[in-house]
Amino acid sequence: MKICSNCNTTVSDDATSCHGCGAIFINPDEPTPPCDPYDHTAEFDAKDISDNKAASMLAHLMGPIGIIIALLVSNTSPYAAFHVRQALKFTVIEILATLFVALLWWTIIVPIAYGIFAVILLVVRIICFFDICAGKAKEPPVIRSFKFLK
Repeated sequence: MKICSNCNTTVSDDATSCHGCGAIFINPDEPTPPCDPYDHTAEFDAKDISDNKAASMLAHLMGPIGIIIALLVSNTSPYAAFHVRQALKFTVIEILATLFVALLWWTIIVPIAYGIFAVILLVVRIICFFDICAGKAKEPPVIRSFKFLK
């Protein structure tokens, strides 16, 4: 017999969870499931997430204007602030890429590469939108490698 460290209920040795409080027992012999280091959903309150989903979606959908609206609407929300930072990364990267293309517009490869890059960013923004719809706070692929605005 073992004792639950959460509620001190006695349970059988082969139990995987406590019948008193529902706590899950972790077997040190079993490997723990991998966790996503880019998923920050657990850091935010469920009420904060549900209250500020719309503002977070605006930040990703409307670009700089959506970022400003999200900041004005939910300026005290850590969840919205996380998504505003991610949307701001998108905006900064898009501006830098546009400036780069403006300087090298006369080449053929740079505008083509920019077009491909713009499509990739659009797909990543769509992924972010669906993550927000699911109530998640995940750093987007491609953008997460840029370490500014943590």
